[in-house]
Amino acid sequence: MDTNEASDLVQVTVHTVLPDPNTDTQIVLLKDERNGEILPIWVGTAEGNAIRLAMEGIAAPRPMSHDLIRSLAEHLDITFSRVVITDVKSNTYYAALHLVARGTERTVDSRPSDALALALRIHCPIFVMREVLKQRGGGNLDAWLERLEAKHLGKHEV
Repeated sequence: MDTNEASDLVQVTVHTVLPDPNTDTQIVLLKDERNGEILPIWVGTAEGNAIRLAMEGIAAPRPMSHDLIRSLAEHLDITFSRVVITDVKSNTYYAALHLVARGTERTVDSRPSDALALALRIHCPIFVMREVLKQRGGGNLDAWLERLEAKHLGKHEV
C-alpha cells in the first residue's frame, strides 16, 4: 500500500450487526476505533447472519460461500492483504478485496457484505475510504445511531 493510498484509508472493525427495526434487513456497524466514528451499512438478513457467525467464531454445519472462498484461497496459496469499502452511490456501498496471487497484487470487486464476512473469517484488516466516511450523514445519523445502539446493542453486541 503506497503512502497516498494509506492516507485515504481509515481502518475499522465490525462493531456489531443489528436488525433494522424498520425493514427486513440487518445493519452492520463499522467503527473507527481511533475516533469512534461509526459507518452503518445495510445488508440482507442472510448476509448479516454470515457476518454475525464469523464475529462469534461459529462454524456453520456446512461450509458457507465465504468458507469456500477461504478454503480455495488457502489451497491456491492466495493471501488477502485487506478489504476496502471503496465508494457509496445512491446509498449502495462498494468494496474491493486486495489479494496476492502468484506474487502479483490484484483487486477484486465485491459486495461489502461478502467482503466483510470473508475478512472476519481470514482475519484480514478492513478499511473504509475517508471520502466514504465523510458521506455517511453527519449529525442526524449520529443521533439515530445512539438511539439504535441504546435500544439493541445490549442484546446483539459481540
